[in-house]
Amino acid sequence: MARIEVAKPQRRTQEQRSTEMRMRLLDATIDCLVEYGYAGTTTPRVAERAGVTRGAQVHHFGSKTDLVVAAISHLAQLRAETAMREMAKVERGNDPVAAALDFLWELHQGPLFIATVELWVAGRTDPVLAAAMEKVEPFVNNAVLMAVARFVPDEIRRKEARDFIYTAMDALRGILVSNFVDPDNERAQRRWRRATAHLHNIAEAALADVRGTSS
Repeated sequence: MARIEVAKPQRRTQEQRSTEMRMRLLDATIDCLVEYGYAGTTTPRVAERAGVTRGAQVHHFGSKTDLVVAAISHLAQLRAETAMREMAKVERGNDPVAAALDFLWELHQGPLFIATVELWVAGRTDPVLAAAMEKVEPFVNNAVLMAVARFVPDEIRRKEARDFIYTAMDALRGILVSNFVDPDNERAQRRWRRATAHLHNIAEAALADVRGTSS
């Protein structure tokens, strides 16, 4: 009877184990930012959430600042990936402006946005965090703009579309941040619907102007 050779599972390299450990710590940092806020995000809490020893945490990130700065880049990557992934789920339909605004609302829900706000606020008094956030925000915004581009009618120039999206995000983020003080999701949605009505009118007026000048 022929012997059947069973392939032995390949052992992870030291580099792979190190990368996995870093990812666990960075994911745990984001979880702690959401649950405890920036002030309550401590290195012992992160190590406990990640299920690693304090020694292992210190080996990879010597201080809270080191840990959070690395988490900022990790969070930016997750935000950009989410934008591109969620874009694929949205139907453009007969009203691309409404589809784009709905997409922005969904994109700003959940823990990634909450963690981002915690870091924005912390960066107000921490120049190191502020510099790290300033470095990655254009990367995230470009991903959002690329995702929204599929909803933009051909008649609208890219600069006009970019300005419109930034204005929409400014309004949306203001609504959501103010909602943290007295959480009420229905009220936040009502405010966003009111804002989107105005934004939709602005977009329609811009479309009418472009079509009028091109005819």
